[in-house]
Amino acid sequence: MAAIAEVAAVRAARRNGIVTGTVVMTVLLAIAPFIGLYPVFVMKGLCFALFACAFNLLLGFGGLLSFGHSMFLGTAGYITAFTAKEVGLDPALAILAGTAASAALGVIVGGLAIRRQGIYFAMITLAIAQMMYFFYLQMPFTHGEDGIQAVPRGRLFGVIDLTHPLAMYYTVLVIFVAAFVLIYRVIHSPFGQVLKAIRENEPRAISLGYDADRYKLLAFVLSATLSGLAGAVKAIVFQLAALTDVHWTMSGEVVLMTLLGGMGTIFGPVVGAFVIVTLENYLASLGEWVTVITGAIFVLCVLAFRRGIVGEIAAWWSAHRR
Repeated sequence: MAAIAEVAAVRAARRNGIVTGTVVMTVLLAIAPFIGLYPVFVMKGLCFALFACAFNLLLGFGGLLSFGHSMFLGTAGYITAFTAKEVGLDPALAILAGTAASAALGVIVGGLAIRRQGIYFAMITLAIAQMMYFFYLQMPFTHGEDGIQAVPRGRLFGVIDLTHPLAMYYTVLVIFVAAFVLIYRVIHSPFGQVLKAIRENEPRAISLGYDADRYKLLAFVLSATLSGLAGAVKAIVFQLAALTDVHWTMSGEVVLMTLLGGMGTIFGPVVGAFVIVTLENYLASLGEWVTVITGAIFVLCVLAFRRGIVGEIAAWWSAHRR
């Protein structure tokens, strides 16, 4: 009984810590424009943080390494940009259309790839992502290498003028926090616990009666949908949908964000995304050397602190408390 009570106390403390961390993170992000941070810079960080959190749901908690998640980010961006500019949809409906397109693509790709494991799963997702890249390169509505430019932000629900920087900023913040809380709830739901069990020991989970392929497919589709949401919001924020979001390097970048921040942690992808975005922003004058620097950081992360930034801090804190 004492052991059960101790485990319950640890779980309660962890849950309270996550809730407190979420509140602190939200407050800091809410006041960010008033403490000297450029709203567009923070919005870019929020979009990539959501993308990394969605990817972490698949890799960190499902144990599935996808090298093609850029196709969901880019697909939603293109559909959102096209429906907002050419069809004239409300920004909310355009974002919904882009997210739904990524969800549908996730069902198709997941159905093809989910029965494979390890490197085979990763290679299938990479191959399909490359197909989607050349598809968007050739399709007339994407305008090839020029992309869809001058996407109107419009009025959200016909009321909120998104051309105002702060209105756009807080809209992005609300979407990010809502998606972050959703991911937290999924991870700590019975579905999330089964997903972790499959990650740790899939044959054992199957022997207990769980349909592993169905759970992994649901996780893949949910991750694709949230990645699409990040891409859709990004297209509205930057008023642009371009091939860079569909390129395989974007898939590699989200892997780096997740591993750098801490795979399998709640806040790790957020930290990793902001670190990478900050490096790219402040080292942009170095040109191609930015890629070399981020690559060196990735190697250092793998060799020196494999748990990532947040993972190492959490491990140190646990050891300190003991």
